[in-house]
Amino acid sequence: MTVAKGKRLLEWNPATDNPELILASVMGPSGNLRAPTWRIDNEFLIGFHEEHYQQRFG
Repeated sequence: MTVAKGKRLLEWNPATDNPELILASVMGPSGNLRAPTWRIDNEFLIGFHEEHYQQRFG
């Protein structure tokens, strides 16, 4: 799971990382899931980070 918060990218493994920390990072300021949110096979991309998107999809 990759979460973009501003210019930072956070990498999480739901099987081993603290669920409370993961939840805090994926929630946006409005209390909803950060946008955009993509599920690609078993990977989640949450939030927008232009450089990461270019690497992933470019």
